[in-house]
Amino acid sequence: MFRIITFIGILFLLYSCIPIRIAPSIDDYKITKGKKFKRGLPKREMFIFEDPKDANQFYNYVNIKFELGDEDVYDDVPFKINGQQYFFSFYEVEIPTKTINLIPLVIDGLLDSADMGPFLEDAHASRVGNWYIAIEAYTDFEQDCLQENSLSREVVLKYLRTIKQEYLSTYNYNEVVFKN
Repeated sequence: MFRIITFIGILFLLYSCIPIRIAPSIDDYKITKGKKFKRGLPKREMFIFEDPKDANQFYNYVNIKFELGDEDVYDDVPFKINGQQYFFSFYEVEIPTKTINLIPLVIDGLLDSADMGPFLEDAHASRVGNWYIAIEAYTDFEQDCLQENSLSREVVLKYLRTIKQEYLSTYNYNEVVFKN
């Protein structure tokens, strides 16, 4: 009986993967410092949500909705709330989930001890990409509209939630122009 349990335990261990990094799961959206979420983002507070769509779809959405003509789509996108001029910039961010696969490591270890060299080097680790949209908002007077003590935080958050919902629910971005 002990041999069977040991064999099952070793088999289970060999078929397992060890996670090195797990990408965050965001249900609706998250407000956090960009640099804290992903290195390379600005230090400002950011509105972050998961992007289930293909690459550059948010770019296309913003370009069509705000009629930018493929110019300055990532930076200083103007929008107005109650007559007040605001700007936002966005970043498409990938945070991969990384795992170490034990079976290829064991097989390559056995082959290496038999002087055959590694055979499954590319399968030692796997990556699954998770994409996020990170948006920062600001005005000429406020550097960061999403800070806790910002006067315009609530109205900007409401606007960004609306943008997120519209982006995720729309597949033909030309429809957005007619909604404005």
